[in-house]
Amino acid sequence: MESMNLGADVKPVNYTINVRGQLLDLSHPLVMGIMNVTPDSFFAGSRVQTEEAIRQRAHEIVAEGAQIIDVGACSTRPGSEAISAEEEMRRLAFALPIIRDAEPEAIISVDTFHASIARRTVEEFGADIINDVEEGKDPEMFPTVAELGTPYILMSTAANLHDMLINFSREVQELRALGQKDIILDPGFGFGKGAVEGNYTLLSVMERLQVMELPLLVGISRKRMVHQLLGITADESLNGTTVLNTIALMKGANILRVHDVRPAVEAVKIVEAMRQNAEQ
Repeated sequence: MESMNLGADVKPVNYTINVRGQLLDLSHPLVMGIMNVTPDSFFAGSRVQTEEAIRQRAHEIVAEGAQIIDVGACSTRPGSEAISAEEEMRRLAFALPIIRDAEPEAIISVDTFHASIARRTVEEFGADIINDVEEGKDPEMFPTVAELGTPYILMSTAANLHDMLINFSREVQELRALGQKDIILDPGFGFGKGAVEGNYTLLSVMERLQVMELPLLVGISRKRMVHQLLGITADESLNGTTVLNTIALMKGANILRVHDVRPAVEAVKIVEAMRQNAEQ
């Protein structure tokens, strides 16, 4: 493939998803705020476990401008201790009613790779989106989300763009054959790409994923590709995260998944203002 102009602004794919019977327009980038109901997620600032902390975090995410709350109950950081599906579900069963009560209009995404948890969180707790960081590794995940009719985030664990496109093409075809309508693709920064280099290689060509004609979610927030490159800690990585989020927006990201909502919302506003005022 010929190299694309890395300085060019690539608008996000024009796409809508159906959330609870309402169409959500992804042609204008949205922000997803992270809430980890875990004791061990890599960024301590995202961890909440008590009822009051969960309620406050939900209010904070919405007040700062995010449309989606992404709830995780199982840490996927390198070296994290595996927990059972039962423990993950227990944490979600505690947190989800609190979040829904605190912010009844918020869109709730559940970060899980277990089909059984996807089903329960949708059917029993009203989750709106399933966010799968294991690329459908659970053989029941694709049939489950298709049956539920829930928007599905498919995250790639492939090491490079070539393999990612091959896998995404096959997986999207499988999902479509099962009747899955709303699919969002996540390149999976920080998963299977190495600590630093592979992630930047992918980011440099991320716009090529638009060949799939599906919306793109980018989750770079405070990851090793930021703090390891800069020689700092995750706590010190907000500035680097905002730079990368801005680059991702200019390479076609439809959704930014972040720990720090306000800076991401500001990045979206700035990029959108540039697009609106660009010379014709």
